[in-house]
Amino acid sequence: MPGSLSPSPAAVDDTVPSPVAVSGPVHRLRVTLLMAGSCLPILGAVLIAPVLPKMQDHFASVPGAKALVPLALTVPALAVALLAPFAGVIVDRLGRKRLLIASTLLYAVFGTAPLWLESLGAIIASRALVGVTEAAIMTCCTTLIGDYYSGRRRVKYLALQTMCASASATVFFVLGGAVGSAGWRVPFWVYAVSLVLAPLMASALPGTAGRVAADVRPAGAQRAFPWRQLAGICALTFFGAMVFYTVPVEMSYLLDDLGVANSGVIGLATAVASAATVAGAVAFARLKRAPEPMLPAVFAVCAAGFGVMCLAGNAPLLVIGAVINCVGTGMLLSALLTSAMSRLAFEDRGRGTGLWTAAFFGGEFVCPLVLLAGESAAGSLAGAVGVLGVASLLVAAGLTGLRRRAA
Repeated sequence: MPGSLSPSPAAVDDTVPSPVAVSGPVHRLRVTLLMAGSCLPILGAVLIAPVLPKMQDHFASVPGAKALVPLALTVPALAVALLAPFAGVIVDRLGRKRLLIASTLLYAVFGTAPLWLESLGAIIASRALVGVTEAAIMTCCTTLIGDYYSGRRRVKYLALQTMCASASATVFFVLGGAVGSAGWRVPFWVYAVSLVLAPLMASALPGTAGRVAADVRPAGAQRAFPWRQLAGICALTFFGAMVFYTVPVEMSYLLDDLGVANSGVIGLATAVASAATVAGAVAFARLKRAPEPMLPAVFAVCAAGFGVMCLAGNAPLLVIGAVINCVGTGMLLSALLTSAMSRLAFEDRGRGTGLWTAAFFGGEFVCPLVLLAGESAAGSLAGAVGVLGVASLLVAAGLTGLRRRAA
């Protein structure tokens, strides 16, 4: 659908002023809170990963525990994927700030629930409820960035959101491992941090009741929700999320296949790859270009990284391939999110952001499943990564063809 990926100069248009202050202490606090809120769903995705073996041991006598314990890690992402579109509708109808504060408070309640729950089923249910709050938090934070900023500032802060999310994944993984040494329940205390964020959000974030000046339309003007345009971006985002999460999810297994068993080396390699993702997001923000023309090249960079990883016969070459790929994914996520936001008017921004968030977390959830199927077909995990690289290259070629046809 060519129309779904047509250029959107509004993404980098500076002719429309941002409706809030863009400098000073109040501005810095606002940005800090939005970035911190955007990191909460990442905390939910990785914090307890290091303690899963201890949870497995604790619930060893529970039937099906081998399958149920890992579900405690992944079920929030599934909940986000399923519920983010509904959160987006609620955001547009009830208001961004109110839903963000309520969800941030409930995040602490549900996140810390495993501290006193004894049933594995109840813990998994609480994790699903964490996913419900994450869907609302991520949708609200991203929507508010779109509301508060315009032009290059919007591009800058959406890229910053990507950077913070990528960097926090490494921090939370290390934090979970460190505090988890005291017991598998201890990391769940970290979820209480949202009790600090909620009152600050209530006092520091301006409301958005009514339309932002940049999106005001003449009285009586009719406009339909941009389903066709957003569908193309969401489809790319679903695939892009699989590309984005391949290295964080599979790097340790790829290194293990090459004979690397030292957890310190594996952690260092993952940290280097995370840094490359941040570098890619920074590069995207500094290029100051509309996102759509960059997408074919960015997918090609991701494909090149996968190709190196597939053919790597030693750990250093594997890390080089991962770095190439992660530079591409840092740019990719920023480009997709900026492209989606540039197509949404104020009245639709919550619903549109919810759909985009659902596509992203849906891709995150299926990523390990797709690679598992690819491993069975290709005979190795490295082969599955190579197949995903070929798919990325085909997507790049398809996008190039669509742009040439539309020109």
